[in-house]
Amino acid sequence: MDLFDSRIEQILSINAPLADRMRPRNLEEYIGQEHIIGEGRLLRRAIQIDQLSSIIFYGPPGTGKTTLARIIANTTKANFIQINAVLAGIKDIREAIEDAKQNLSLYGKRTILFIDEVHRFNKSQQDALLPHVENGIIILIGATTENPYFEVNKALVSRSRIFQLQILNEDDLRAIAHQALCDLQRGYGKRNIRIVAEALDHLVKVANGDARGVLNALELAVETTAPDENGVISISRSIAEESIQKRAVLYDKDGDAHYDTISAFIKSLRGSDPDASLYWMAKMVYAGEDPRFIFRRMIIFACEDIGLADPHALGVVMDAARAFDYVGLPEGRYHLSHACIYCATAPKSNSNMAFFDAIDTISQEASDDVPNHLRDASRDKESLGHGDGYLYPHAYRDHWVAQQYLPTNLQGKIFYQPGDTGYERHIKKRVEQNREAQLEAMIDNNDDAGPLHYATEKAKAVDLWAERTVGVRGRLLQKIRSRIMEMADPQRSSKVIDLHLRTGLLAFEAARKVKEGGVWGVAHGDNEYETVNKMALKIDPLSRPLIIKSTSDPLFRDIRKLAGEEVTFDRVIGRNIIGSRKNKVDYLRNVACLLAPGGKIVLAETVHSMGGRISDIPDVVRDTALMKNFLKAENDLFSDPSDDLVNWNNQSLISDLKGVPGLKITSNTLVDTSKRKIGPSEVDFWFRETSKLDRKSLGERVLEYLSKEEFELIRKELHETITNKNVEWKTVVLFILCEFSQ
Repeated sequence: MDLFDSRIEQILSINAPLADRMRPRNLEEYIGQEHIIGEGRLLRRAIQIDQLSSIIFYGPPGTGKTTLARIIANTTKANFIQINAVLAGIKDIREAIEDAKQNLSLYGKRTILFIDEVHRFNKSQQDALLPHVENGIIILIGATTENPYFEVNKALVSRSRIFQLQILNEDDLRAIAHQALCDLQRGYGKRNIRIVAEALDHLVKVANGDARGVLNALELAVETTAPDENGVISISRSIAEESIQKRAVLYDKDGDAHYDTISAFIKSLRGSDPDASLYWMAKMVYAGEDPRFIFRRMIIFACEDIGLADPHALGVVMDAARAFDYVGLPEGRYHLSHACIYCATAPKSNSNMAFFDAIDTISQEASDDVPNHLRDASRDKESLGHGDGYLYPHAYRDHWVAQQYLPTNLQGKIFYQPGDTGYERHIKKRVEQNREAQLEAMIDNNDDAGPLHYATEKAKAVDLWAERTVGVRGRLLQKIRSRIMEMADPQRSSKVIDLHLRTGLLAFEAARKVKEGGVWGVAHGDNEYETVNKMALKIDPLSRPLIIKSTSDPLFRDIRKLAGEEVTFDRVIGRNIIGSRKNKVDYLRNVACLLAPGGKIVLAETVHSMGGRISDIPDVVRDTALMKNFLKAENDLFSDPSDDLVNWNNQSLISDLKGVPGLKITSNTLVDTSKRKIGPSEVDFWFRETSKLDRKSLGERVLEYLSKEEFELIRKELHETITNKNVEWKTVVLFILCEFSQ
């Protein structure tokens, strides 16, 4: 920097706008965006330890993207280069890369390249960055007001961590204004300024989450108001109103605001919220959106999200759209409102998505010829027999007859799943009855194959159809994971801890949902720790859960030690955490200490005392006397008061847990009844001999009521009646949601 550049910078630092002068210099001065730089958050940790990988800051103007980049520049030991995509070209990129190579080779220093308005670079300019980001020559920090998933090279996005900055809330804007009024060097701390609360409230509300907007308005108010005889600059409500005019609606027809607002509108319609739907539609109309665009989206919505639950919805929207074209604005707003309210309040069904399942099947399944009985008989019936065997539905009662219409290799495939609401609930019963009758017809047609053995390919199709139509083994773990995540509802910026990792079923799913916060998981034992660590190493360091190895009791000491003494969690999740513990209430009380204000604990506990029992299987023990004693032994196993695994049920556990002070507890239950196959080794396990330290086996309890000969007779009978057969088995899972009561 020469003498002239230094003089220019000095003049700019004195005469720069207040918003530029007050730009925070470190994380302590930074206000807002707690969801990404709050204590314990991933980005804050990365900045503090100077271990950044390529990142992109995405958010509306005035939310602190460039400021965060400058804070990184002030704290990093790496070489920091800043360019603006509006002014820079390929030459500037090449110079920055050459500079980065020299610093790396000569001094071993990394280079951080900050590109403001990175979405302004064209494809070739972005492509020029890619190899150097990939090989680590530069660490890219991009800032953009546009959605990077659409406006930035996909390869760059895939190699970068996206941090979304939110518009600042009113408390943040007030704090920023007070900071400017009190700062002695950069702000107005040396002036005697008095601003009434109503004036500041007006500046904050109209700024619409933009820190630059509130500082610019404050600067205009101060600089244009003369001090009174005591040297006091008084900012009244009227001065504030003059300093910041009509609130601007953040909406551009080609940018994120456009797509985000129409997305909010459609999601509000889908959620059957007429008030929110009208609000988002009004925002679009107020900002000048073409009403025909809104109508087009409602026309799609009428089939995509309402569908056959209300077949009239499409007609209502089409009629409203035609009426709008006839009368125009402003009266046409009535027709917008009419269609909007109808769509929002109509019953919903997305069963029309069945078509896309069919498309997907065609792209993946092996091709199959049209079955002979469905082929065109008008041309080749006599020579090739096309159409033979076709049953004409109109010749039968109710204009329907049971026959198969899918190709042979797709027999039993179901695409259309009728909903339970509106008109479609009437369709549902009829469709299910038809499918059951089709199955029955296929079985009748294969009686010649024998009662126990299917000899033909067509008979194999019967098995496939029966498996998909009559019953499918439930994927219980996926159900549990989905419900835990639904109840916990982790946000992008949440801090989440899984109290028992096992294989990472919950923690890895949480990490996929939490993009800006952090996920911790507790591994119990060396094997579990090593297993999950191997899986985690395959994931990007900023995306993987942080694994805490539990080495002591209580567990909470390890959590505090490794996650941080001051770190609390927005979500605490776990599966089968307290069900087998003796002191369930004490444990939950300790878990509650991990929660941040407004946090949630979500646990899934298998209720063994209410689950499947061998005696539930029909005809499992045919001898009545033996069965009576077998039931006594089984009941002893499932109701042992000394066994913490089974000495509780849904009601008793919830009743006990409600004794934890300060927690509001709600619960729901999943009862899963699925077909499962019981093998011979499982029966032998039930009748095993245990040590004195273990709980008694079922067989040992049977011996308390029966002789050794009767014991062996029951074991033999179980092997005959249930092994290697699909039986119905019930699993009961209790889901517990704990929140701080207000």
